[in-house]
Formats: sequence, C-alpha cells, structure tokens
Amino acid sequence: MSVERTTEKEVRAQPTMRSENVPPLKHGERLTREEFERRYEGMPHLKKAELIEEVVYMPSPVRIDFHGRPHAQIMAWLGAYWIATPGVDLADNSTVYLDANNEHQPDALLRIEPAQGGRSRIIDEGYVEGAPELIVEVAGTSADYDLHEKLEVYQRCGVQEYIVWQTQDGQLDWFQLVSEEYVAFTPNAEGVIESQVFPGLRLAVAALLAGDMTQVSSELRAGLQTTVHAVFVEQLAKTESGFSG
Repeated sequence: MSVERTTEKEVRAQPTMRSENVPPLKHGERLTREEFERRYEGMPHLKKAELIEEVVYMPSPVRIDFHGRPHAQIMAWLGAYWIATPGVDLADNSTVYLDANNEHQPDALLRIEPAQGGRSRIIDEGYVEGAPELIVEVAGTSADYDLHEKLEVYQRCGVQEYIVWQTQDGQLDWFQLVSEEYVAFTPNAEGVIESQVFPGLRLAVAALLAGDMTQVSSELRAGLQTTVHAVFVEQLAKTESGFSG
C-alpha cells in the first residue's frame, strides 16, 4: 500500500484560516483589546505592535545606533541588577496587560515577583498582567507617544518608575510616581540616579549617554554593595518565606 506524503513546499503553500480571515493590524486604527489580540496573533511575522488607549501603534524599522545598541545597553544594566537581586524579574519586549484599553510591549521592565509583594503577575497565557514596578522605553523615533500617551497610561496604571531614553536627542528622563503623578528625578552631584523602588539600582546617566558601559557597570556594582541593597534582598527573601508558609 502506498502512502502519500505532503512535501514541506506544499505545506507552506496551503493557506491557513488565520491568514485568510483575520485582517492585518494598521497603525493608527482604533480597536478593542480583544480585536487587537486577534489580529496580532494572525501576524506571526510582526515583531512589535502596541495598543495604547485603544489605538494601534506600530513602530518603524529599528536602527542599531538609535535603538538596537541602546536597548542592549539597558538590558545589560538591568540584567546585572536582576542577577544580583533574587525576587525580581526582568523582561525584554514582553506584552503587558495594563487595563482593558492598553496592551503594551515595553522595551524593558523590571518587576517584583508577586510572592515578594509585587503588583503584577504572569497569567496562564504567559503575559504580564498589572503594572510592573519599572518600565524603560528606548525612544529612537517614538518619543512623541512615549512621553505623552504612554506616560499617561503608565502613570494612571501605577507603574512606580518610568525611564525614557531619547536616543536621538541624547536625553534620559527617569520619573517616579509620587501621589499618583510622575516627578522627574534629578541626578546627584556625581551625575547618578538611584531607584527608590529597587535599592542599589544606580545609573550613571552621563556615562550611559556617552556609551561608557564600563562606568555604568562600575556605578551599578557600587550600588549592589550597599547596605540598602543587602537589606532589600533580605526583605524579599523574608516576604517569600512568609508567603510560602
């Protein structure tokens, strides 16, 4: 008895219900979150799209100098803190459900695990739901909405700290949520900002803008050796122990 086999070429040529029946996302159109998700899932080739206040945003192609490399620098900085701080979680370009009208995909986020008192969680589908404690956006060409529509959403939803690095303008803004409104941090005399949510997370701002990752790493290491960071790690461990028990 002969057995017919479908070749790989034939499989690729077969249309799918998803590609035929689901319309593509379009920048600027207004959608519900449910419809946005349906269309996004129907475009597996699409790397990034966001729903901000029910409006679809689709970023332009990524340049290495204004986005790719700065993004890597932010991830290197946050990654070193994450490794040294059990109880926190780091993510790169992960979908976040903030509320019924907003499904964002921030460039980077740092969150406290719910067992340690964090305000966000990972749902069964594998997405983050709720407000991460820290969000970073690398604004190569997206500063207009990163500093307006997104800022307002993050502020309203309770993201405790928000960093926007405007790479084309050579400017970095770090906001802290105070009485439900964002207030910009000012670097100290040494040009350093330290997180109030993640003790020991220090950023040498001028060094980062200049591409001096050696100095950025050195300043972070100094923060990781402080008493406040050690106390924070101890508190996270105690919270987890109490939660588990």
